[in-house]
Amino acid sequence: MKVLSSLLSMKSRHEDCQVVKRKGTLYVICKSNPKFKARQGATKGTRLSKKGVK
Repeated sequence: MKVLSSLLSMKSRHEDCQVVKRKGTLYVICKSNPKFKARQGATKGTRLSKKGVK
């Protein structure tokens, strides 16, 4: 899965790609070709978010 600052190019990469927003994070999912998965933004409570980590 790629972590990107912009999902504009990833949306039009394949005709089956869909943009989904879950808990404040944008995901590009593609069931026919899973290597096109991408994410934009980290959510609170994940290991990628820096809040609460000392």
